[in-house]
Amino acid sequence: MATKSVSPSISETAFDCPHCGAYTTQTWHNLHSVIRSDSDRTPQLADKEFLEKVRAAEGLPAEVKARYLTGVEKQLAGLICLYDEEKYTSAFPVYNLHLSECFNCHEFSVWVRDKLLFPESRQGPPANVDMPQSVKTDYEEASKILTLSPRGAAALLRLAIQKLCAELGEKGENINDDIKSLVARGLSPQIQMALDAVRVIGNEAVHPGTLDLKDDSGTAGKLFLMVNIIVEQMISNPKHITELFAKIPEEKKKAIEQRDKK
Repeated sequence: MATKSVSPSISETAFDCPHCGAYTTQTWHNLHSVIRSDSDRTPQLADKEFLEKVRAAEGLPAEVKARYLTGVEKQLAGLICLYDEEKYTSAFPVYNLHLSECFNCHEFSVWVRDKLLFPESRQGPPANVDMPQSVKTDYEEASKILTLSPRGAAALLRLAIQKLCAELGEKGENINDDIKSLVARGLSPQIQMALDAVRVIGNEAVHPGTLDLKDDSGTAGKLFLMVNIIVEQMISNPKHITELFAKIPEEKKKAIEQRDKK
């Protein structure tokens, strides 16, 4: 039986945790803005010194330490939720800022209105392992901003395609000329058709790395796919074939060379 999977959403009480990936119950916390009477009202960061003060706090329930401190000790950039009513002079409800807590890993996720702000939400398929680093940098940045800005993601992916063409020995100046040359070198003509469709349906005058007002998440999704397919066809497949051929004994390779000469 397939495991249930639900994308993170502010309208759900159980979904796939953005931290650990487990489908489990999420606890939604109400937030308040507080002003401490003994504070200069500047933010306090959860560094090691702060954690030591929290551990030494008198009357701190043991379950609070066990529940909140363990996760923060693993990652000081995490969140601590502690509330001592006697230390505050006033508290005001905070709207449109939300925390969800995972029942499985007890990590917190931060939401602004209905959008997940922390941890970073990656969308789109993972980058091909053979993707050049210069291309992968733009690809992964696009995956981080897809939800917040589909147009920005599509712009980065067009730039990634241009960089990929340059990595494959093309000029990297005119994507149409580069793709035509790649097709002549073995890139599937169907991929050329798909790239041209994505380009023309949007705005064929748009340069790689610039925003197109017509781009949407669907266009960006197709571009993710195109980048991976080009890497697969032009880098991964030749590498796999070369590795396989390298396993042939030398005497067999010589026999193959003689056959080819004939």
